[in-house]
Amino acid sequence: MKPFGKHHIIISVITFVILFLMNYIGNDLPDKVQRALLTAFAGVVGLTLGLFILNKGRNDKNPPQNFD
Repeated sequence: MKPFGKHHIIISVITFVILFLMNYIGNDLPDKVQRALLTAFAGVVGLTLGLFILNKGRNDKNPPQNFD
C-alpha cells in the first residue's frame, strides 16, 4: 500500500473515526472533543509515517551489502 493512495486514504479515515469515537465516548472530561480530535489526528499521522518507513526500502536500487 503506497502512501496517499486510495487504500491509504480509506484506512486513514477508518482509523480516525475509530480513534475519535473511542476517545470521545470513554472520556468524561470537559475537553473531550479536543482530546479525541488530537488523539485521532496523531493516530493518522503515525499510520502515515509508518507507511513511509515501510515503503522506503521497497524497490531500492542499492540494497545493503552483505557483511557476512
